[in-house]
Amino acid sequence: MHILFEEAGKFMTGRVMSEAESSLQVELISGKRVKVKAAHGLLKFDKPTPAELMAAAQTLSESIELDLAWEFAPEDEFGFADLAGVYFSDPPSLTEQVAALLRLFEAPHYFRRAGKGRFKKAPAEIIQQALAAIEKKRLLQEQIDAWAKALAQGVCPEPIREQLYKILFKPDKNAPEYKAVVEAAKATQTAPLALLQNAGAITSPYQFHWKRFLFENFPKGTGFAAMQAPAIVDELPLAQVQAYSIDDSATTEIDDALSVTGLGSGTVTVGIHIAAPGLAVQRGDAIDNLGRARLSTVYMPGYKITMLPDEVVHNYTLQEGRACPAVSLYVSFDEATLAITASATQVERVPIAHNLRHDQLDHIVTEPWLQDETFAHENTPEPLPALRSQLSFLHRLARSLKAAREVVRGKPETFNRPDYNFRLAGNDGAEPQGHEEVLISVRQRGAPLDLIVAEAMILANSTWGQWMASLGVPAIYRSQASLAPGVKVRMGTKALPHAGIGVPSYAWSTSPLRRYTDLVNQWQIIACARHGQTAALAAPFKPKDSDLFAIISGFDAAYSTYNGYQGAMERFWTLRHVQQQGLSELVVTVFKDNMARADALPLVLPVMGAQGLPRGARLRVKLGEIDLITLDVSATLLERLDTDTGASGDAQNDIDSDTDSDDDTAAGPIAIAMDLNDAPAEPLEQAPGAGAA
Repeated sequence: MHILFEEAGKFMTGRVMSEAESSLQVELISGKRVKVKAAHGLLKFDKPTPAELMAAAQTLSESIELDLAWEFAPEDEFGFADLAGVYFSDPPSLTEQVAALLRLFEAPHYFRRAGKGRFKKAPAEIIQQALAAIEKKRLLQEQIDAWAKALAQGVCPEPIREQLYKILFKPDKNAPEYKAVVEAAKATQTAPLALLQNAGAITSPYQFHWKRFLFENFPKGTGFAAMQAPAIVDELPLAQVQAYSIDDSATTEIDDALSVTGLGSGTVTVGIHIAAPGLAVQRGDAIDNLGRARLSTVYMPGYKITMLPDEVVHNYTLQEGRACPAVSLYVSFDEATLAITASATQVERVPIAHNLRHDQLDHIVTEPWLQDETFAHENTPEPLPALRSQLSFLHRLARSLKAAREVVRGKPETFNRPDYNFRLAGNDGAEPQGHEEVLISVRQRGAPLDLIVAEAMILANSTWGQWMASLGVPAIYRSQASLAPGVKVRMGTKALPHAGIGVPSYAWSTSPLRRYTDLVNQWQIIACARHGQTAALAAPFKPKDSDLFAIISGFDAAYSTYNGYQGAMERFWTLRHVQQQGLSELVVTVFKDNMARADALPLVLPVMGAQGLPRGARLRVKLGEIDLITLDVSATLLERLDTDTGASGDAQNDIDSDTDSDDDTAAGPIAIAMDLNDAPAEPLEQAPGAGAA
């Protein structure tokens, strides 16, 4: 005897081996023996064999018209044999009963299940809704199949092109566009990115990187709603100084300026003046919310996304010809020994006499020009002659401050590698399109103007950090426990030493127009300046304020993402430069394994044939094919240009200056692995993005 039974929503058949009151021992067609509850049995039969019965019933079930079966079915609950008797013949054959069972079971939109082998007709309106849904699903699948076929043939349907970045980077796996790409990728055995490239969905490599960055970080766009910057209503005293800023020509967020008074008197006072949006912007207001949402200005070659709207920046930037609100740190030095004799913080209006541009002046403000009064350049522009003595003192001071930090640091900072400036010809700050001619120029790290600004900012950030800590005012600090490999810079609320810079504490405070952490710290500094020993009670952020930790977490993530994108775009434009200049060979220097750095370009790449060569080995290599989507390029060794002697020693100094690098894994949007030390050291905070607008 054989039995048809239901188990876990499936119909199974087998030979009955033994039978008890409530269960049966059944041997399935496969030979497996199972125990079946008697209540699960639907039909018992002797002939035909189970396999023959199921094959015949399946064929017959396909001929049952569901609309007709629904019409014939009883209004009340019924069994499958009841329907078979009405639809086929009365009494129905075994095959007809099983055919009815299979057809009823596979049509839940027509017949609702009411128990083992029992069913009930669905209402007519429910059937219409279900049929409409089934038809919609069928048409959608046809559309998916058509899109997948087009992609496989190298054509990208417009709906997929419109959803390109969502499909690639944040897919809705139930969306038909995504399913079409998956089907086509499987059918062609091609990776989705390559499939979409082949289909012409990605027409511009630059736009691919840009749109992806916006999609992931600025889904609502980079613009700002109309907003008016609040006025600074405080009655501020006018500083008796003439200050000047030193920035790149394209800089609009002028955060800092310097002044020097008392030359020749034995005591020289250096003023470090920081733009003061913190006097007008208040914690929790509309502009604060904007700053906290973005957390930092985003830099890239030829363009930037500012943290704050232009009208807000313009209101507080240290523009020449104005007396600008500022938070000023005045540090007095013994003119002979350069020892610090006093320091004070003032909230005031500072006359900004000049906005100096280092890219226009670096070739004039050199060490010989600063150290030798008789050294002269032709056509030295104003106001450099009048500022020469001040700049000479600031440069002497900067070298002294740097040397003192290096004693604490335990080893000197070396700047053997240059920084690179990127300029897009004819771009004028507009959003790049990716086809612009890119001009890459060298700016040596540690140039006099660069050093002056860097050391002044380090002095301010360190001094203010220690001051806030002494008053019990919480702030956001950066610290590094040691220079040991793998010890990274951390952010926190404790004034801990920063080994990479060589200072006892370090609180970013000098760029409140472009970094949100600096704006937060400026609020705290203003409270210290105004309230002294009671500042902890008056400051916007109180000790153990959980919001500070949330800001640190958000800033760390955003700053890492922004730096990664900046690094990727610098790599993109470097590769575009290689293409535009028709470069097929480069001179490179090995820095680890088979990885090398170009001597004249900001480019790191793998070199086939360089395995086993020591650090510092100089090579001439032939470039391979450039992929601007993956930002990938490789090279093949042509010849070695140096001898083995002393190669590795020089390379070590090449990375010492980068110990404090925040961007320890400067990866591009497609996770391009770059040199672990291929990012600017933190002390050079005047240039957050070389060549950025």
